[in-house]
Amino acid sequence: MRRVRSCVCSARCACVLLLLSTLSIRMDAVGGSHQSIPASVVKLWASAFGGEMKSISAKYSGSQLLQKKYKEFERAVRVEEIDGLRLVKRLAENMEEMFHKKAQAMKRLVEAAEEAHLQHDEDPDLQYEYFNAVLINEVDEEGNSVELGGEFILQPNDHFNNLSVNLSLSVVQVPTNMYNKDSAIVNGVYWSEALNKVFVDNFEKDPSLIWQYFGSAKGFFRQYPGIKWKPDEHGVIAFDCRNRKWYIQAATSPKDVVILVDVSGSMKGLRLTIARQTVSSILDTLGDDDFFNIIAYNEELHYVEPCLNGTLVQADVTNKDHFREHLDKLFAQGIGMLDIALTEAFNLLSDFNETGRGSECSQAIMLVTDGAVDTYDAIFAKYNWPDRKVRIFPYLIGRESAFAENLKWMACANKGYFTQISTLADVQENVMEYLHVLSRPKVIDQEHDTVWTEAYIDSTLEDDKGPVLMTTVAMPVFSTKNETKNRGILLGVVGTDVPVSELLKAIPKYKLGIHGYTFAITNNGYILTHPDLRPLYGDGKKRRKPNYSSVDLSEVEWEDKDDTLRNAMVNRKTGTFSMEVKKSVDKGKRVLVLHNDYYYTDIKGTPFSLGVALSRGHGKFFFKGIVTDEEGLHDLEHPDVALADEWTYCNTDEHPEHRYLSQIEAIKLSLNGHEPHLQCDKELIQEVLFDAVVTAPLEAYWTSLVLNKSENSDKGVEIAYLGTRTGLSRINLFVVPDQLTNQDFLTAEDKEGVFNADHFPLWYKRAAEQVPGTFVYSLPFGSGLENKSVVLASTAIQLLDERKSPIAAAVGIQMKLEFFQRKFWTASRQCAAVDGKCSISCDDEHVDCYLIDNNGFILVSEDYTLTGNFFGEAEGAVMSKLLQMGSFKRVTLYDYQALCWVVSESSDSGRTLLDPYFAFLAAVKWILTELVIFLVEFNLYSWWYSDLTAKAQRVGRNTQVPCDTEYPAFVSERTIKENMGSIDCDGCFKSFVIQQIPSSNLFMVVTDNKCDCSMFEPITMDPVEIMYNESLKCERLKIQKDRRRPDSCHPFHAEENSMECGGATGLTPSIVPTLLCLLVALLHR
Repeated sequence: MRRVRSCVCSARCACVLLLLSTLSIRMDAVGGSHQSIPASVVKLWASAFGGEMKSISAKYSGSQLLQKKYKEFERAVRVEEIDGLRLVKRLAENMEEMFHKKAQAMKRLVEAAEEAHLQHDEDPDLQYEYFNAVLINEVDEEGNSVELGGEFILQPNDHFNNLSVNLSLSVVQVPTNMYNKDSAIVNGVYWSEALNKVFVDNFEKDPSLIWQYFGSAKGFFRQYPGIKWKPDEHGVIAFDCRNRKWYIQAATSPKDVVILVDVSGSMKGLRLTIARQTVSSILDTLGDDDFFNIIAYNEELHYVEPCLNGTLVQADVTNKDHFREHLDKLFAQGIGMLDIALTEAFNLLSDFNETGRGSECSQAIMLVTDGAVDTYDAIFAKYNWPDRKVRIFPYLIGRESAFAENLKWMACANKGYFTQISTLADVQENVMEYLHVLSRPKVIDQEHDTVWTEAYIDSTLEDDKGPVLMTTVAMPVFSTKNETKNRGILLGVVGTDVPVSELLKAIPKYKLGIHGYTFAITNNGYILTHPDLRPLYGDGKKRRKPNYSSVDLSEVEWEDKDDTLRNAMVNRKTGTFSMEVKKSVDKGKRVLVLHNDYYYTDIKGTPFSLGVALSRGHGKFFFKGIVTDEEGLHDLEHPDVALADEWTYCNTDEHPEHRYLSQIEAIKLSLNGHEPHLQCDKELIQEVLFDAVVTAPLEAYWTSLVLNKSENSDKGVEIAYLGTRTGLSRINLFVVPDQLTNQDFLTAEDKEGVFNADHFPLWYKRAAEQVPGTFVYSLPFGSGLENKSVVLASTAIQLLDERKSPIAAAVGIQMKLEFFQRKFWTASRQCAAVDGKCSISCDDEHVDCYLIDNNGFILVSEDYTLTGNFFGEAEGAVMSKLLQMGSFKRVTLYDYQALCWVVSESSDSGRTLLDPYFAFLAAVKWILTELVIFLVEFNLYSWWYSDLTAKAQRVGRNTQVPCDTEYPAFVSERTIKENMGSIDCDGCFKSFVIQQIPSSNLFMVVTDNKCDCSMFEPITMDPVEIMYNESLKCERLKIQKDRRRPDSCHPFHAEENSMECGGATGLTPSIVPTLLCLLVALLHR
């Protein structure tokens, strides 16, 4: 194969050129001569189509007029290079101020709560009616308010996403498994009423606050503003504030934990089930700053994850889920040798602490067992006394109390806490007791550490964009009464949620350039905010991913193989970093290869670090233009003008009276001086006024095209649009709205097509990376097929005629796909033959013609079903050759947030829950089991339980699980404008020609279809899961990336009263009352 150099010929030499191009193609060695595709004809077609499309696109978009207008203002503007380091420091200071305001609000709540508790005397007989979040506005059959209900005024509020709330009062939620009128709860609710006034005052001082709350150590949850809670479909509210991360993180210090699980023969049946649930509940209480491992023991030691023998791992979501999967593999047999297990646990904690990789703060051993025959004081004397740096928390599983004293002695002698867990219902409440023990040193020290959580999803404020990503600031509340000082009583934790979107409002997107962005990470390297973070999945109502809150920066900035950027940010350094990146866009189907400069610093007073990424070239520059306020406002108020919804020109959230203002209305009030308290970005406003003036002539230009009836008579062009670097956009319709082929374009439904808080529109970004003066044509993915589809054409407007010129704007049009394709087929029927007889045509039976873009996607094909598909799927042989010849190159991308389908077993247990017969059978079996449980307690239960649940058939179902994938993207080589060749398909040679369409990102591909090339596999863009062998999986589990420990640590205190160390529940519920209650329930049914 040889490349044919094209030349421009006159019509007289067209035949000669056709002959030469034919002779230049390799002949078929087997089947005789093979007529090649004349490159000159294809070039003629490409030139004709390109010329017409550029004429249409330039005419209807007004690109030349807009370029001219910016040129007229060239001398009035000043181009500046962005100082990335200075910018990131200023942004960090702004965020620090915002975070500080939230923390101050929490401090006021802490002071009010502690003072209210100090003044309150506990009254076991206290009767107090409060507003229960579930019962408010509920009435009985006679229309009277139910107890703890009452009339509670609720009104929709736009600040809370139009949820009905009460801005004057809070409500109290009590978990379903707790008694609403328990004395401890009633007393706590009573004194915490004092927080209502502070809630309201905080909201008045900072109207950007959303939910404020107090989570009590007793279990109740006070929330402001008041809102009605609704149980789930089972009538249950499982929420317990004490197992939320913000509560645990504020209440305790970081910890290293070894969980010992007894798997001796006596643990069979229900005991092992309860033990598994206990371990799982302990894992729930561990956070990203904690480290753990689980060891099962009988006469031997069994690390639940054998790969992690002799070490601890970070308690992130992924690791905890991994260990949970292994818990199901535990089985009971043999004899329990607790002395061996304790020795291993102490050595493990000591050795790991010496590595400097753990929390280097609190240490604990959780012992889950059904008994201990000794107190093992010799082991404690050797490894833990006299300092007692390792706390022991025994959990006695089962009803037997014979070994309770030994286990309690272990807890008391080692500053721990003993609890007994008899049923599955007891698990959660008993597990959480250890948190209050670990909080004692912090309480005695009176250290009100402010903590910030990693990002998490709050479905309460779910809007049309889906659930909202949040972080929480929280502070602990202590008892300050003198008589309880050495007991270190934690009263609870106060907190408030901060939407991550509020952080983005402080970011001047116009100074970051088209591809620039900001991002923030936690002290563990996990992402707080990043434009490539994808916490949700699914179509329609999206669901959260299982591990969305522990996505590491290295998983999105994966080109940084050495974690240089990540580690510098984790260690709270200030500096710069550069690397080439491959950014996937357009639903992952396209790729932009950029060179980014990164700037980073820490956000003081928080565990977060902030980064700014700027792309080199036009992304490092911005310009300032000046116009008068009067002319700017005049042009800004044109009806075709809109401003980016998620950009902050003026802060309309600061004061309630401003929340109903549009950004344009706010700008007008600010410039007129009518609202001195309205905070606005003056520099951004000045630039958006400048853009309004420069782009204003396009409104009249587009209107003239609409009024000229002879123009666009077939209504092929539907929309003209423009966007500027300040988030200003103008839209003009050439057809009535109902006739638009794509109704979603440039609306909120088209998320990638509009200005967003963290990105420019896709058509803007792609146009900016093309050669100036060329148009980018694309078929929006998901816009439909055939006549329901559209083609977008856009081009960038540069301010200056030089490489470092900032991009001032981008303009474009939306046209019907059918109109676009018709132009292509018309152009492909032209030829330069003197006699007018064309040697080849796209209409020929043995010729296939395609129009593809620079990423290989088909815009035009004779087979309409191929529209929008990747070219390699239709023509695998030709695409392989194009890759080999260098016309296209493959770019490998990685997705470390992917979800893969797997077939998993699940129990179809709905039958036993919903069928009355099975419900009654389950009840009878439970009663009989209770009667004889003291004889063959757990073996009978195990046999009976398995008999019942045998009805729950194991069925396979497809589920999505987190995985890593690798997938390709393709991009054309700009320097190769044309190419031709042939492919040996088992002795038959398939010829093809590819020719770039001038002034565009498009290519015409013409192939013959006489050969059967099915031996060449199609080239797809399907992602492939990266499979890790067991050895590599183990290494990945062991790897611990750099992290920074929290600044505060309170492992123990000399004044701590370690004798408050728990007790056995001791009593088995009487079977008679239980049986009576059950019979009443059954009769009621």
